[in-house]
Amino acid sequence: MGDLPPDRVRAIRPFAGVGTDFAGPFLVKSSNIRNARSHKAYLCVFVCLSTKAVHLELVSALSTEAFLATLGRFVSRHGLPDLIRSDCGTNYKGTDRYLKEVVEFLSSHRTYLGNAMSKRGIQWKFDPPACPHWGGIFEAVVKVAKTHLRRVIGEAILTFEELATVFCKIEAVLNSRPLCPLSSDPNDLEVLTPGHFLIGQPLNALPEYPFRETSASRLSRFALLQQMTQSFWRRWSLEYLHLLQQRVKWSDRTEPPRVGDLVLIKEPNALPLYWRRGRIVKLLYGADGVPRVAEVLVEDSVLQRAVATLSRLPIYSRT
Repeated sequence: MGDLPPDRVRAIRPFAGVGTDFAGPFLVKSSNIRNARSHKAYLCVFVCLSTKAVHLELVSALSTEAFLATLGRFVSRHGLPDLIRSDCGTNYKGTDRYLKEVVEFLSSHRTYLGNAMSKRGIQWKFDPPACPHWGGIFEAVVKVAKTHLRRVIGEAILTFEELATVFCKIEAVLNSRPLCPLSSDPNDLEVLTPGHFLIGQPLNALPEYPFRETSASRLSRFALLQQMTQSFWRRWSLEYLHLLQQRVKWSDRTEPPRVGDLVLIKEPNALPLYWRRGRIVKLLYGADGVPRVAEVLVEDSVLQRAVATLSRLPIYSRT
């Protein structure tokens, strides 16, 4: 595997270099009154190339004015970036018919957007056609939108404000994911997250009543949004932990966990933005000499968990 491009390893403030992409469309309605007219809206994704922090914006239309307004809101909150990377749009060909609107927008406005950004001191780089792996860092967020968001929202049609609220909560969920340990102290269980780069500490959520098992027809609109956010958290957090557990062929052994490793503990019923973590203090081995069970030190107790339910952080170095 080649080295990361220079844009990904710059020691610079968050969102100085960003990748952007679109996802959607999502149907939104003008109000909650009966027979309210619905229309399409889109998700605009901004991902920091160096810290992996995410910013999600709901866009009312695929037009130059709507995108520049979205970019203006982003700049007002995070400052002016010096680099923007995006897909030129041609690698969307072959996807479902709805994304043709995204292709047309990006293709027809490519020159205008590049010129407009250069006047503001922003360098806009378009990835080559048919090379989605060039923008893997922001294509991954679009994948989340395509899979989990559509399953969570389902057939429900939200208002523009409601969908924007869901996107903001999902943004906090994505920015709460652990990246690496904050220190090598064996008694320190704190981890570095994208939220640390944004506010200097982990992102937290307001306490909510669990609505996972409640029928959507019995919920108020506000409770329905909470249920959607909780459902997204449950789906995505478990998927994220699975991604950290690399599975390879039996002929290729992965590095086993060791005593002292900081790990994430899989908790299917964890509250949103709460990643339970601990440090391995003892390993129990099977007859084949492979660690199967671990004793994990959490805040004030020691838990016994199967190694398969523990995940090391995505950026981890042993000292």
